[in-house]
Amino acid sequence: MNKFRTVDEVLDLIKDGQTIMFGGFLGNGTAESIVDAIVKKGVKDITLICNDTAFPDRGVGKLIVNKQVKKAIVSHIGTNPETGRQMNSGELEVELVPQGTLAERVRAAGAGLGGVLTPTGLGTVVAEGKEIIEIDGKQYLLEKPLKADIAIVFGSVVDKKGNIWYNKTTRNFNPLIATAADVVIVEAEKLVEVGEIEPENVMTPHIFVDYIVRRAE
Repeated sequence: MNKFRTVDEVLDLIKDGQTIMFGGFLGNGTAESIVDAIVKKGVKDITLICNDTAFPDRGVGKLIVNKQVKKAIVSHIGTNPETGRQMNSGELEVELVPQGTLAERVRAAGAGLGGVLTPTGLGTVVAEGKEIIEIDGKQYLLEKPLKADIAIVFGSVVDKKGNIWYNKTTRNFNPLIATAADVVIVEAEKLVEVGEIEPENVMTPHIFVDYIVRRAE
């Protein structure tokens, strides 16, 4: 199966109202070419799942600035003042999730689990409306899985089957989100032949990847 697509072709898969996950940490390891294409297309009412909303001019922050996101599920927003402004004005719904919990909720979706139990957030606003379960005398919050319609991953080196290697900290949330969406698109910084990535260096196996896009020069 040929997984290669142009940016325009994968944009046909991205529609108003979808839940979209992005890899990245403050924009590092985010598929910038696809972000820019979504901005240009004007897709709206996105539910965005990612670690943070990056910066106004970098990463998924550009989607926030362009008011294409209706809800953001993230661990922090402090580096993008526009996120806070839209949240306070009621233009944007923000669900703040402790970073470890966010990662575990995504992992749970990828593993087909019904949720995760964590003590993080007990006795705080994080616990509001959530089920508390007691095990061996200790209380835990039930945190439900986070799954997306589309996950958009950035790969430092990608082979023609879709096996991915991430360079240094670009690994961040990318391997997690690649398991937790109906459709997974990887933006490749460098494309290589099958076999050029040593098997022990494959961080996301090709079976998770539906489409490959070359990063814009």
